[in-house]
Amino acid sequence: MVAQERTMVSTSALQRQTNEFGALDFLTGTHEPSHLEKAGVRLFVSDTRLRRRKTLPRAIAPFGLDSGGFSQLQKEGSWDSVPPREYVARVRRYRDEIGQLLWAAPQDWMCEEAIIQGGWWGGQWFHGTKKSVPEHQYLSVINAVELRMLAPELPWRVVLQGRTPDDYRRHADLYDQLAGIDVTAEPLVCVGSVCRLQDTTLAGEILRAVRRHGVQRIHGFGFKTLGLLKHHAYIDSADSLAWSDDARRRGRPTEDCPRPWVKNCANHLHYLLTWRAALAQKLRLHRSRAEQLTLWSHTGDGALPAA
Repeated sequence: MVAQERTMVSTSALQRQTNEFGALDFLTGTHEPSHLEKAGVRLFVSDTRLRRRKTLPRAIAPFGLDSGGFSQLQKEGSWDSVPPREYVARVRRYRDEIGQLLWAAPQDWMCEEAIIQGGWWGGQWFHGTKKSVPEHQYLSVINAVELRMLAPELPWRVVLQGRTPDDYRRHADLYDQLAGIDVTAEPLVCVGSVCRLQDTTLAGEILRAVRRHGVQRIHGFGFKTLGLLKHHAYIDSADSLAWSDDARRRGRPTEDCPRPWVKNCANHLHYLLTWRAALAQKLRLHRSRAEQLTLWSHTGDGALPAA
């Protein structure tokens, strides 16, 4: 392990990071569980990266747990190889041994066409579930209920899935109809199957539909920079692994990389933190410009408002 990556953030840095994204609760995704004990910022880590570890890191900042649903359904087309009881046992272990668990995603069923139909999409092979959107929604509700029955003390979050705004509204109603779960009373509701729609107007329509349905706080899965800049007003929480993709596309390590012999910095903490800080700055500037435009529009003639 390289010495430069052993540095722990200071208490003041931990305090600053909670405010750098303003009202947005931003979780930076990572493939490296060791980042939990080094980064000092809120992270989003998958069960697939933690489940086989004999020794777990101790988190120095809160983190969210991804169930690894997209990869699971892409590769196998079902959750059959991951029984809910086993998943629950692991989440309890993460809560106790890693600590600072914010919430855990359920074993939900995404509704992207690639996940359902299968085949080659964007250069990747998908097994295909061969089910319908309503079936995926139903199975997501059933799993949410089972997880809560098995471990009511764990911080589970429900996920809404679909393809159209009406799909998401129907899924919200289905939670109530089948399980008596009122999504408008949930502390945080995750919206799935939008990560590949971020640069479209449809993503905004879906998020607005969920908000108008009465959901108080929304988490957007897998947001990238452009998606956050475009739709941040409709979400309260988001996660992103885009920094890793960005580093991989760069094709070479940065000048300050502590491991200059590697191909890229796709799993390096210094790149994660630098990218995260840059994203926070972009978001602040974007919000500031939006506020200025709003003020200018209120003057009636496009001029700056009087001081």
